[in-house]
Amino acid sequence: MADEQPVAFTVDDYRARLRRAAREATDAGLAGLLITPGPDLTYLTGYQPTAITERLTVLVLSEDAAPTLLVPVLERPDAESATGAPALTLTDWRDGDDPYSTAAPLIRPGARYGISDSAWAMHVLGLQHALPETSYASLTQALPMLRAVKDPHELGRLAAAGLAADETFKNILGVRFAGRAENDVAADLARLLREHGHSQVDFTVVGSGPNGANPHHEAGDRVINEGDMVVLDFGGLKFGYGSDTTRTVHVGEPTEEEREVHDLVRQAQQAGFEAVRPGVACEEIDRAARKVITDAGYGEYFIHRTGHGIGLTTHEPPYLVEGEHRPLVPGMCFSIEPGVYLPGRFGVRIEDIVTCTPDGGRRLNNTPHEMAIVS
Repeated sequence: MADEQPVAFTVDDYRARLRRAAREATDAGLAGLLITPGPDLTYLTGYQPTAITERLTVLVLSEDAAPTLLVPVLERPDAESATGAPALTLTDWRDGDDPYSTAAPLIRPGARYGISDSAWAMHVLGLQHALPETSYASLTQALPMLRAVKDPHELGRLAAAGLAADETFKNILGVRFAGRAENDVAADLARLLREHGHSQVDFTVVGSGPNGANPHHEAGDRVINEGDMVVLDFGGLKFGYGSDTTRTVHVGEPTEEEREVHDLVRQAQQAGFEAVRPGVACEEIDRAARKVITDAGYGEYFIHRTGHGIGLTTHEPPYLVEGEHRPLVPGMCFSIEPGVYLPGRFGVRIEDIVTCTPDGGRRLNNTPHEMAIVS
């Protein structure tokens, strides 16, 4: 069931993640990893600081030392209560101390470390001042696949989030579109996501008429009219994992051209899905979907990548884009979301979250792809 509580991650889960991350850092030629608050810290330890402040918090992780989490002393009780805390050595610093001097003995001088993309510049600069010969690499560049392959419990959470988004779409079809502002429909989407168990709503794109030709249009005051195509792209977090789905609906009866473009995008989305199987390069999914649109003469109007990974955040590696040669692996989860955007007129996008399995792809969104007519 969508609202059934998921299986909780255990300290053994976090120990396994920490060991794997340390090993992958070594394999990448790094001395270790410096993980600051954000999705990587949550993934590896279960710890989410109650507030992201200017105070340094960093997990120092390597194969040749116990994983150590440095926290401000006032936040130590929260860190100690994290599920993964028994797998960590905790140390702290007090206001008035130099946190970078406290962190320095945990870091090998002159070595190269992967560091979280979310690390504050002031912390990177502080570490560089304390350890001038030590260098750092962006974690997304150094270990982009760290969180990409989901375990069965993660997949369960993503499936629950996807089902909740599907139920939201089914419900939104029953609201009035014509004569209402985009903001009003966006508010309905946000409310429905929360009603279906989302703890966080990240985006509610409602692009009506010409606004639909802007892929990331933010809902505004434009009043939706009879005859409008409307792009609905919405998602957030449920049980800590992301949802992200897009369907394009029409207010009243569409024109023949609108039907043709919508069906073209539907075919492209299906082609991308059918290309999913282990060992296939990420870029091949993009190529499969893009070929359908290009062959129909609309290639210049498909202006973004075909997809992105999803997990603790709604956008993360892997990315389904030309030039991404990494192969798909069972357990990877990503969007497939081709679109056609005709400037000044309308846009169409269809998006599902898909997971790679040993036998191919499995959709985590399962609402119909055919154009829905709304009033």
